[in-house]
Amino acid sequence: MNLLVLLIVVPLISGLLMLVSPGNGVRNFLVRVASMLLIALSVLLLIPGAAPGLFSLADIHSEHINQGMFIAEMGIALYILYACIRNRKIIATVLILLQAGLLAYFELKYGHGITVARNLFIDPLSVVMAQIIGIIGSLICIYAVGYMKDFHEHHAEVKDKRNFFFFVLFVFLGAMFGVVFANNLLWLYFFWEITTLCSFLLIGYKGDEVSVNNAFRALWMNLLGGLGFAAGIVYLYLGSAHTVELDQLLLLGKTATLLPAVLLPAVLITFAGMAKAAQMPFSSWLLGAMVAPTPVSALLHSSTMVKAGVYIAIRLAPVLQGTSAGFMIAVIGGLTFMIGSFITISQSDAKKVLAYSTVANLGLIILCAGIGTYEAVWAGILLIIFHAISKCLLFLCVGVVDNKSGSRDIEDMDTLIINMPKVAVMMLIGMAGMFLAPFGMLISKWAVLRAIVDASPVLAILIVFGSAATLFFWVKWMGKLITVIEPRHDLEDTVSSNEWVPLVLLTVATIGVCGLFPLVAAVFIDPYLMATYGHTTAMTQGNIIIMAIMLALVMLFPLSFLNYGKNVKVVDPYLGGANTNTANVFTGSAGALQTIGMRNYYMEWPFGEAKLSRLGIATTVVFLLIMLGAAILCL
Repeated sequence: MNLLVLLIVVPLISGLLMLVSPGNGVRNFLVRVASMLLIALSVLLLIPGAAPGLFSLADIHSEHINQGMFIAEMGIALYILYACIRNRKIIATVLILLQAGLLAYFELKYGHGITVARNLFIDPLSVVMAQIIGIIGSLICIYAVGYMKDFHEHHAEVKDKRNFFFFVLFVFLGAMFGVVFANNLLWLYFFWEITTLCSFLLIGYKGDEVSVNNAFRALWMNLLGGLGFAAGIVYLYLGSAHTVELDQLLLLGKTATLLPAVLLPAVLITFAGMAKAAQMPFSSWLLGAMVAPTPVSALLHSSTMVKAGVYIAIRLAPVLQGTSAGFMIAVIGGLTFMIGSFITISQSDAKKVLAYSTVANLGLIILCAGIGTYEAVWAGILLIIFHAISKCLLFLCVGVVDNKSGSRDIEDMDTLIINMPKVAVMMLIGMAGMFLAPFGMLISKWAVLRAIVDASPVLAILIVFGSAATLFFWVKWMGKLITVIEPRHDLEDTVSSNEWVPLVLLTVATIGVCGLFPLVAAVFIDPYLMATYGHTTAMTQGNIIIMAIMLALVMLFPLSFLNYGKNVKVVDPYLGGANTNTANVFTGSAGALQTIGMRNYYMEWPFGEAKLSRLGIATTVVFLLIMLGAAILCL
């Protein structure tokens, strides 16, 4: 069978087997086997000639598949409609009716006359995305085996639905493979909506009121994006383009006289991508997703849900290049990056820090897509790669710390370097990967800044201020990790092998991809840019050598702490007064007890979440309207 079809179908079959598995042991075994199989199949894509027949499905009657997808789409719509009516969610109800009605009308009236030359396709960009989905997504599933066991031990009030949980995880992965391999936009839309449904189910896993409300918030925001996606497909076919193929849309976009025919559909589909990528004004759904178990957060933020949004935006970047609508998309991405970074400064909840920094970094990728030049796209793809690995590592580490220590507040992570030294070092490496030179994210941001200065210097202001805020909040967190204020309490002995294996592999990947990024760029990004733009960009050999030396030196910082917990001796500090039995309390003047504390600055007055969120939503809504208006005026 075609390798692309296998990558889509294997997770679905595996998930079904997990759903009906008779016990935890059988299900956990299936998770490990299925995850390793997905990793192997994903890596096979890297071997030239390993997947023959990639550009067609001649052995499968696509008409039957189309009919099956349409029936499944209507089934999904009916389930969502039932859930919305049952929970009295009016906005989501209206959106699913509009969306399903539009697609049903289009499919029933025009579906029989649509011919598609290639339903699936693959190129270097989809290979990169497949590695992120297959490898990182599978490692998250393996990690979830141990995590969910601890989760239900600590949350006895939550009904144990692990069979269903893993079923949805693997369906999610299969749908993501479908998104990155689909050339038929109707197929892509089908997989797109499956990811929306799966995220809704995963966010609401706990079943309490907060989880349900956040799940519906994610649902209606992504349904709004899905409505834009559906409208884009319908207009693309019924307009002068008369196609539903992604490669044809991109081809028509290269011709100036035909650009108006495809610009509006491209903008509408990119709008769906911006909602999926949690760009302002849609960022609140991703923050609400923090109520879900940590593997869900990692899956949504690193390898799947949000990456679907930035993938489609980067894919459509050549059409957006040089247009007013594309510039508005870039502005929205830049504002999301800057405002999201500022808000992160005021957060002490580790998962919220990771969530807001995710929103911010995805804004950088959307900015690159809006600019659309080959330099910007080169930087955007690098950002996707580095962010997926580093952020997934950080989410999984925070999940372990939360389970073992009972808190995910940054201010409670004092002494983590001696209580959980290996996890702390992994977190330090993940954070270094996000902002220190010469790790990947900083290289990517440098490339973004260079591309933006060439294309639109005004946008560089947003990158400079956002990057300064990024440095501030990561350094604050790193400082807490290496602060020692009390004797050691070993918490690492209870971390399971199911959790250690993904953490170690992601740590190695963070370092490895940073060191080998010139090879990654040469093998995957440069060929894609040459095929799409006829140009590419690269670092000079001298810069690569300097980067390698810096990488080796930077790694001495986190690695130097590996044996720190074994040798450190904690003594009471001198407090300028009479010591008491408690290390951080002393008797001051007039016999008054004084407590010392070491807390970070969060600057809630200038960078408060509520204040800046309102500003960001109001501003980006205006630019969204201008974006749509600019696309319509080109018709």
